[in-house]
Amino acid sequence: MNDRSTELLRFRPLLPNARVTEEMSLDEQFQNATLRPIIKFQNNLLVAAFRNYANKHKNSFYELTLPKRLEYIEHAVQKDMKFRNSLKGMIIGQFTVEEYEAYIQNSSALNKRMMNMVVERIKDQVQLFELAPLV
Repeated sequence: MNDRSTELLRFRPLLPNARVTEEMSLDEQFQNATLRPIIKFQNNLLVAAFRNYANKHKNSFYELTLPKRLEYIEHAVQKDMKFRNSLKGMIIGQFTVEEYEAYIQNSSALNKRMMNMVVERIKDQVQLFELAPLV
């Protein structure tokens, strides 16, 4: 393993609940071994990116009810391809070369898992967006 890979792995949080077993599909193994730790590590950046997205879209997010905010989050991540690709880049950029090689074998399914996890993570932290938007 090269220095970059070693350093990337060193910074990732250990997630005892994200178990990997041989009985799991390769996608599930990748999700638990790679995606979960990276998404947790990148949490503050993902939250900041969503806050910036909401601010750039005329702050309408802040005027919505809670159920509508949850829909807004899901729509932003799943339907706005520019924003979605930006979020994917924040995560894929943390892959080791070996992880990237595994990722490209089934990137479509892994992208779906990745974005679903990001949506849920942002939704679970919707209370962070109660404060006045940053200008």
